[in-house]
Amino acid sequence: MKIDWAALGSVFGVSLVVTVALVGLFTLGITGLSRRERAAAEGGTAGLAVTGAYACFAACAAAVGYGIYLIVA
Repeated sequence: MKIDWAALGSVFGVSLVVTVALVGLFTLGITGLSRRERAAAEGGTAGLAVTGAYACFAACAAAVGYGIYLIVA
């Protein structure tokens, strides 16, 4: 049996980049929602931060859904 090291390296690299991107997006989403709580405590609004947070969560969901689609298809 022969191992294709280039393909294995590509799979490792892509999975590493996607993992870091998902963690980053999720972190931005949580940070945006925490800004809403802080703004509410100070009497302000944080509409843009909340919208950005939900966009980050939607991007995470889309990336995970696409990954599941690639596995199943």
